[in-house]
Amino acid sequence: MALWTQVQQLTGDAMRQMQSVYGVHFPIEVRHFFAQWIEGQRWSEVDEDNPEHEKFALQLRDQLLQKMEERAQELSSDDMFLTKLKLQETVQQFKEMYGNHPMNLVRVVKNCLATEAHLVQQGESAMREDLHGNCHRRIMQQFEYLQRCTQETESKLRHMQQRQESFIIQYQENLKINAQLQQLANQPNGQTRMDTERRLQKQKQTVEAQLSQKAQELLQHRLQLADKHKETFNLLSVLQNHILDEQLIRWKRQQQLAGNSTQFEGSLETLQQWCESLAELIWNNRQQIKKVELLCAQLPIDLPPGRQDLLPMLNTTITGLLSSLVTSTFIIEKQPPQVLKKDARFTSTVRLLVGGRLNVHTNPPYQSPYCFSEEQARGLLKNEKSARNETCGDILNNTGTMEYHQANGQLSVTFRNMALKRIRRAEKKGNETVTEEKFSVLFQSQFTVGGGELVFQVWTLSLPVVVTVHGNQECNAMATVLWDNAFAEPGRIPFHVPDKVTWPHLAQALNTKFAANAGYGLSPDNVNYLAYKLFGQSDDYAVQMVTWAQFNREPLPGRNFTFWEWFYAILKLTKDWLHGPWKERLIHGFVSKQQAQEWLMGRPSGTFLLRFSDSEIGGITIAWVAEDPNKPGELQVWNLAPFTDKDFRIRGIGDRIKDLQNLVYLFPDIPKAHAFSKFWTQTSDMGSISGGGYVKPDLTTVIPGLMSRPAAPLNYDDPRTPQCVQPHSPATSESTYASLPDGVAADSSQMDTLEQASSPDSFMPDFNMTDYNPEDIDQINVNELLLQYNKNYA
Repeated sequence: MALWTQVQQLTGDAMRQMQSVYGVHFPIEVRHFFAQWIEGQRWSEVDEDNPEHEKFALQLRDQLLQKMEERAQELSSDDMFLTKLKLQETVQQFKEMYGNHPMNLVRVVKNCLATEAHLVQQGESAMREDLHGNCHRRIMQQFEYLQRCTQETESKLRHMQQRQESFIIQYQENLKINAQLQQLANQPNGQTRMDTERRLQKQKQTVEAQLSQKAQELLQHRLQLADKHKETFNLLSVLQNHILDEQLIRWKRQQQLAGNSTQFEGSLETLQQWCESLAELIWNNRQQIKKVELLCAQLPIDLPPGRQDLLPMLNTTITGLLSSLVTSTFIIEKQPPQVLKKDARFTSTVRLLVGGRLNVHTNPPYQSPYCFSEEQARGLLKNEKSARNETCGDILNNTGTMEYHQANGQLSVTFRNMALKRIRRAEKKGNETVTEEKFSVLFQSQFTVGGGELVFQVWTLSLPVVVTVHGNQECNAMATVLWDNAFAEPGRIPFHVPDKVTWPHLAQALNTKFAANAGYGLSPDNVNYLAYKLFGQSDDYAVQMVTWAQFNREPLPGRNFTFWEWFYAILKLTKDWLHGPWKERLIHGFVSKQQAQEWLMGRPSGTFLLRFSDSEIGGITIAWVAEDPNKPGELQVWNLAPFTDKDFRIRGIGDRIKDLQNLVYLFPDIPKAHAFSKFWTQTSDMGSISGGGYVKPDLTTVIPGLMSRPAAPLNYDDPRTPQCVQPHSPATSESTYASLPDGVAADSSQMDTLEQASSPDSFMPDFNMTDYNPEDIDQINVNELLLQYNKNYA
């Protein structure tokens, strides 16, 4: 989302702070009307204290003034009349304020953008903290209420038990009176018998009345307690569903997105705390229900007509809650690698979030991971008994015992040396490749709770895994994983993902991946260029849909590789060799050849930029503007053959740019030393003696055919500057060679290794035979050359 769009969503003090940074020096109307252009400029690269950057600042000022003037001319309607006057007035003010001080404008704009970014970041952080804090607060409040409810039912249960004991005692007294009355019936009639019988009958009536009342009270107490338990269980169910179906599922979703390098913000410790609290509440309530059942069995009381006995339902409900909690909190804390190479060692950790609270560790459960296919995983979810007995691969070292860690209260087991030794693949569907086939690792165990009273069979499936047998399958396997991680929906049928998604959704996934691996994400221009690669020219990429086939099955137009293969190779190249320059935003990267030419043609000779190759996979080329050797005075844009991984293993991008004297300014006009000096390798002086008495050679990058026409003077005092350039084969666009003193022979095999391959993007200067004229040989003063040679090597 554009920064200005986010700024407009600020409220309260944040909005007032944002408005305060704008004024006559930079009206907020200018920020609003030219938001996209302002955010697209590289203001941060301008150093206000560096006089060499003033030219760049001048260009930014002039471009902004031009846009303001053009916009003012476009506004003609009556309702925009005031805006037109405001823009015209601002143009004049800018000319007066920044006419001789363009750096001041840069300073103002940078301050405004930095303030906006800070306020937006603050707002997002506060919102996240507020949402997280409110959610956490609500959950803790519900726990407190449920604990009070559980204490209340516990108190009611004790009171009911006391009443029942009192009833039984009094009932026994009634039985004693009845026994005495039966004895009197066998005695002879008399006054004493009559008096005793009247007294006992009166006592019996009194006791029976009291028993009747107590029985009624006991029945009401049981009904009220059942209703209270039902209310508590409903609340427990709602809270548990929220924690398991929302909070835990969100954590699992974040874990899956982390497979695409998204920042993982979930806290498993908080979830464990909540789940353990649930376990304690559920267990205590279940114990209460069992005690109620026991009391009811001891003293059965018929329910009133129309009243349902809730005890069986309550027992089923609370036991179901416990079962759901145990099975749902058996999770994979550390997932197996999602691109899993056959025979390679891998690790994984499973954990039971409620194990410590339910004392599962007193009878340590065993774990047994197995490899399951997509079809088998679907059968498992359908509760097909045969699904658990079938596997599609053998995993070595797949047994372990869960251990309880007293320090953190965790019950878990880590498998450290598992290896997939065999894999049985399903039949291919259509044009599906082996790297599109998804598997999963099944972890299953058996837990005993309550001293053997309850036994739970638990299992959980890992995230989808793509099994490879060779390193060259990694690229396409990563495509399957990225697509699945980015677009999978919770609760899906394994492992269904949509066949097509919107471009903004895919662009977000690609940007996240690039940012995590290269240190900096993709700019809006980069994203637009990627969209152009997929769809061609379009007025609105936001509504375009990308199919899986477009992403990584069908080759790009005119190429023999897919979009993902091209993007992945660039990502890997940037991560391995270009991380620093990319992070410093010194590489334009995703720019078309035509766009690079348009930018450079308006710049001074020697201006260059770096962009990723369109034609060579995993390549970066340097485009620069320089004088055409065949047309003196006329500028032309040249492109070096793309550098690839094998080139950077020999010499880094910073040193190659340093070597090329034709390159003077990084587009638009940043001196290359200012931009790339931190990436230059410090080399020792030529002629230094290394261990063993050998002279150490120095590698240097040259451009054949153009070294005689540098855009800037060569520093001949630098011992690393080549003093003689030999002609090269026309097929070689650039070569790295060892500059050796006389008498030191170069290894021909090494020289062959250092040659660079040409490509459609390369600059291939032809050796012009007309430049060599045999008639000019008498103009060469050979004696002078010999004298110079003897002087140099005397």
